Amino acid sequence: MDGAVTGKAPDGRQARWDAHNKARRRAIIDAAIDALESHRPGEEVQLQAVAEAAGMARTVVYRHFDDRADLDRAVQKAVFARIGEELLPALVPDATPREITARVVGAFVRWAVEHPSLIWFAGRDLPGAGPSPMTTAIENLAAGVEALMETVVGSVDADLNADDRAALDPWVFGMISGVFASVRRWLGRDERVPDTEVFIGILAESFYSQVDGLAASRGIDLAAVPVTELLQPLGGVHQ
Repeated sequence: MDGAVTGKAPDGRQARWDAHNKARRRAIIDAAIDALESHRPGEEVQLQAVAEAAGMARTVVYRHFDDRADLDRAVQKAVFARIGEELLPALVPDATPREITARVVGAFVRWAVEHPSLIWFAGRDLPGAGPSPMTTAIENLAAGVEALMETVVGSVDADLNADDRAALDPWVFGMISGVFASVRRWLGRDERVPDTEVFIGILAESFYSQVDGLAASRGIDLAAVPVTELLQPLGGVHQ
């Protein structure tokens, strides 16, 4: 019986083996991302290409994943993690809420332009139980946006009714999903128009206008809320 069953800590050999397997799994995911980057959006990436990029045999790849769908879902999770890392630097306290919205949307769109195959792949429907990595990522981001809104409400002593609060989750989820869908649609055009910076401006203005409009209809002046307070629910601000 192993340590997980007996309650004993794994020995050094087991710990090293676990670390080895984790590193192998990470290497395979990174290799799959590299393979995707070398293909056009929508072009099928064969498992053999992933194995070769990882410097492993196909049989070794399948030792670390249940099947191809399991690997693909792991790759999607990794892509969304990279997107999150790209967006975080945009959350700085030296800008207005409107400017922060433009920075976040801009960072996402520019990253998508540089990695169109990853954006396409991240939005694919894959078999498997539970929510998709995209749904989970959007839910996590939506939770952060909701926390910001709660901070705004609290900072100005506004009072949202029960219906407002109940509608907040699906409304925010829908807005963020819409941004992702809009970017994928724009990237997939034969002629990518408007140009990147114009598209960023339109998308950011649309997102901010929805939030600001709803806030204003409830008597909240979003521009008057200190940005430092807005960023606290996301774990603080960059110094």
